[in-house]
Amino acid sequence: MTERALVTGGAGFIGSHVADAYLARGWSVTVLDDLSSGRRENVPGEADFVQCGVNDPEARELLRNGDFDVLNHHAAQLDVRVSVSDPLMDERVNIAGLLNLLEGARGGGVRRVIFASSGGVVYGEGDALPHPEEALKLPVSPYGVSKLASEYYLAMYARLHGLDVVSLRYANVYGPRQNPHGEAGVVAIFCNKILKKDSLTVFGDGSQTRDYVYVEDVARANVAAANHEVGAFASIDDLAFNVGTGIETSVNDLARTLLTVVGANLQIARAPARAGELARSAVNPAKLARQWDWTPQVDLAEGLQRTYDWIATYQ
Repeated sequence: MTERALVTGGAGFIGSHVADAYLARGWSVTVLDDLSSGRRENVPGEADFVQCGVNDPEARELLRNGDFDVLNHHAAQLDVRVSVSDPLMDERVNIAGLLNLLEGARGGGVRRVIFASSGGVVYGEGDALPHPEEALKLPVSPYGVSKLASEYYLAMYARLHGLDVVSLRYANVYGPRQNPHGEAGVVAIFCNKILKKDSLTVFGDGSQTRDYVYVEDVARANVAAANHEVGAFASIDDLAFNVGTGIETSVNDLARTLLTVVGANLQIARAPARAGELARSAVNPAKLARQWDWTPQVDLAEGLQRTYDWIATYQ
């Protein structure tokens, strides 16, 4: 029997790749997206498309009556700066929206809920890197709090209503279709700058690090999350899996590697450091490798080349 998945945010960067990955394995896929930031052209042609927001009653009823096996939830308010300036809006989308979907899922017989969480915003900075799932949780933005709170809501629904839930804590995801705005889009921003023959702007001294994981590897993790058992849990960390490389790459190294890969000779400009920016971030994917046999397949140089080629062709 064909598995059926509802992918929220499936017109966006990561969600559209997840939809592609499910379709490639013969699944039936429905994409739900309000197109506030996603793009209609990102939705795979083989997928059904429903345009509405995660807070809409239509989304809840779709899950209640759609006979879906899996709810894959990627729709979100993603901008940390927006969450700081308007935390109520962040809560309405990221927490109230999740609850609206979960109410539909529990009434509609969904067997598994896969939630896109974030390893970059739920962990604190005090522990040694790369962070394991059990690392200190200390979000410094409303966006991070909403991701962590969502994981607790998911665990509660698992206990109270018997939903089978998984949280995937992403490192910094990059690749084709990435939005070139904001910190999460630094690779796309740099690629656009190179295409325009502009200098690459690095904030601060450029020593701040991130764990860059290619989007197709992330999509494979979502396939694994739909097909593997999770088992009993005693904490939210038992339901969570880091999705990253475990490798720290500084912004300086990212810029230099990208320039080398694409053969560009441009200056790296400096700008004042941004307040509140994490100094270092990386997640340990050992649990995902051990339990679900997932490891990243695309290294940074190859992923940067693929991303640059896509942006040069389609942007």
